Amino acid sequence: MSELNSVLTEHACPPAGPYSQAIITPHAIYVSGQLPAKPDGSLPNGTIAEKTALCIANLKAILVSASSDISRVVKTTVFLTDMQNFTEMNGEYEKHFGVGGAVKPARSCVAVKQLPKGVEVEIECVALP
Repeated sequence: MSELNSVLTEHACPPAGPYSQAIITPHAIYVSGQLPAKPDGSLPNGTIAEKTALCIANLKAILVSASSDISRVVKTTVFLTDMQNFTEMNGEYEKHFGVGGAVKPARSCVAVKQLPKGVEVEIECVALP
């Protein structure tokens, strides 16, 4: 087995550019930023909470494809184009991380001027294999 393996699953949004959905190393899985897009690449309308849930659904699908799961996430980074959306994003985010007494991952949340395809939220993560 190579030290690095890429992940590409049809159960998550396809990459928006020349990169892997995730890279598996012996010690960590690095999941690229996930947009609020369906597996066919379409960008549905909806609330920030719904878009956050879609980003997380993509993270989950990629982690499962990498033989891991969301309970093994150690760090996330959330990108928002407007910090006015922080509370709504956070309300959805907490439904998925640290559930049932699991350890909540470390997290950064940053405001950015713009995200790919004009979306308002993107989430990336690092997980244990």
